[in-house]
Amino acid sequence: MKMELIQPFINAADAVLSQGLQGSTKVGQLAMDETGYRRKGVAGLVSLTGDIEGRIIVDLDSQTAVRVASHYAGAELPESDTLIKETIFELANQVVGNAVSALNDQGFHFRVHPPILVTAEEGDKTSEDTEALMICFETTLGNVFLNVALRYNKRRMSDHAVAGQ
Repeated sequence: MKMELIQPFINAADAVLSQGLQGSTKVGQLAMDETGYRRKGVAGLVSLTGDIEGRIIVDLDSQTAVRVASHYAGAELPESDTLIKETIFELANQVVGNAVSALNDQGFHFRVHPPILVTAEEGDKTSEDTEALMICFETTLGNVFLNVALRYNKRRMSDHAVAGQ
């Protein structure tokens, strides 16, 4: 996995979290994850296809998810509130959208698919044959985990190379 693919997602997550949560964020631990992803709590998965393919998971433990959703809602939410899932999806959309803009500026073309909720079954198979980078962002409301598994689509990239000649 190439850092030039991952760095836009790290930058976007840092910006979205610090601005949205109105506080500082710190990039904590980074780790390679070569096994199937195991969610920590409420997790939204966004898939990419095209020149770059793979997926990004934004994952918050249950208590952090409630605090973050409550922050955005401006009121305390119960743990069962559907706004919690929708808030995680919106965070995932903002992070991926900002990163995709940066990658589009570099000439990459791809499609972003709508976020889906990561369940135990999906979590077991989200990495498939791609290694993933797990990044922990420490915020004032708790840790937010970003799991990025991306690769170049060799067929699409070779098509671009031929078209560019």
